[in-house]
Amino acid sequence: MKIKVIIACCLALILWNKATATTLRVAFDADPISLDPHEQLSEGTLQFSHLVFDPLLRWKQNGQFEPRLATHWQRIDSRTIRFYLRKNITFHSGNPFSAKDVVYTINRLKKSPDFRAMFDTIASVSAIDDYTIDVHATTPNPLLLNIMTYVFPMDKAFYQGKDQIIKYGETFASRHVSGTGPFTLVSRELGSRMELKRNPNYWDKHSVGNVDDIIMTPIRADSTRLAALLSGDVDFIFPVSPIDIERTKKVSGIQLVTLPSTRILLLHMNQKRRKEFRDVRVRKAINLAINQSLIVEKILKGYATPAGQLSADRFLGHINDLQPEYDLPKALALMKEAGYVKGFRISMMAPNNRYMNDEKVAQAITAMLARIHITVELKTLPKAQYFKEFDNRAADMMMLGWQSDTMDSNNLFEFIIACPDAKTGLGAYNASEYCERSIDDNIHQANREMNPERRLRLMQQVERTLYKDAAIVPLYWQSLIWAAKDNVKIQDIVNDQNYPHLGDLFVESK
Repeated sequence: MKIKVIIACCLALILWNKATATTLRVAFDADPISLDPHEQLSEGTLQFSHLVFDPLLRWKQNGQFEPRLATHWQRIDSRTIRFYLRKNITFHSGNPFSAKDVVYTINRLKKSPDFRAMFDTIASVSAIDDYTIDVHATTPNPLLLNIMTYVFPMDKAFYQGKDQIIKYGETFASRHVSGTGPFTLVSRELGSRMELKRNPNYWDKHSVGNVDDIIMTPIRADSTRLAALLSGDVDFIFPVSPIDIERTKKVSGIQLVTLPSTRILLLHMNQKRRKEFRDVRVRKAINLAINQSLIVEKILKGYATPAGQLSADRFLGHINDLQPEYDLPKALALMKEAGYVKGFRISMMAPNNRYMNDEKVAQAITAMLARIHITVELKTLPKAQYFKEFDNRAADMMMLGWQSDTMDSNNLFEFIIACPDAKTGLGAYNASEYCERSIDDNIHQANREMNPERRLRLMQQVERTLYKDAAIVPLYWQSLIWAAKDNVKIQDIVNDQNYPHLGDLFVESK
């Protein structure tokens, strides 16, 4: 009898918590530039996609795959995976979800300038019936499931015929949205406020999430964002500046959650714009003049890991002995040897609200390069304006952060190292305009190599070539730091890709 009473009380508590669902006020450093999930391959876009759309599958905190709109899958042959879809799901528009929407979405992804390189490895997708699809790769593909985490099915009946993708443009998809996700969009004022409401028809009835409304406010300044949390104006913020961490830890009722991540920060040196950057001695001098360890220690307060390569240590391409090297006398000697003993002047752009302390890091780099007589004209811009300039390759040196979309080295190489090719999407974020055909060959081979040892050798060969050529300047792998009120259980829904699963967020009643 006592057991029945306990069970009844637990059920009543759960139902009461659900009934007292709350409003979550969130302040991040920036908001997504568009409602179109295929317009820009960025953290903000993917965070938004997890709110209003649903992926076929997603990463769990333990690094395993979790079924979402696909209930399960099976490999049919070396090039094909069959996905079985959930039934009785509707889009926010009221249209029913089926295989045709997934086929439509993948075909649209193959046309997206930003996503094309990833989805170019998919030859076709076909509907077997209303709730079964086959995804066919161009070759045997070791990362096919990883790629499918970026398929957030769109409402074909809602979008088709008015689904043009224009970066930073005014299109139907950039202003309207119909997904299957846990929240529906109520209103949006770009750069000011976004409001979302719980989807009453959401399929995941097992989720513990009890947030009924979300109000998202972009707050660019770290100090202002933290002040909003400490004053009680918001409940959950990202990021927290490293200089504020010790202070925040001492505040009663506030929690900090920190995770290492695989997001690499780097500098591109544009070889088309500047003949000096075509000289490997100059590129090596720049690498040797930048003190990554000092930046991590002084500006990031240890909440990052200095990098001497692109691949984080959990990726196959990582090489233990490729460490960042700081050697100012050697850098000066290389500048002299290259004929630039008096240096030269360059332009540099960086964002000022995209990465942790990005503007301060850019300013420190400017001072470091001055020591080898490179005078930097630095311009920093908010995220939305910055990436327009990045796409235009508007400065000689540009900062970029990249989280591997597939949690694999090859994604880094495809987007930021491969020879730029508008047709395939390769090199879409290669603002160095660096091009080495042997690297492209290794990228293509790694995309179809099923043997992990052979894949490892291919990707490590790319890392060694990049190091030898000093093709880019790796800076550091950035840590992720969130803060929230104690009753907001963010530790259960954050992850090292920084796509918080807010649909599953549980907020305790005070």
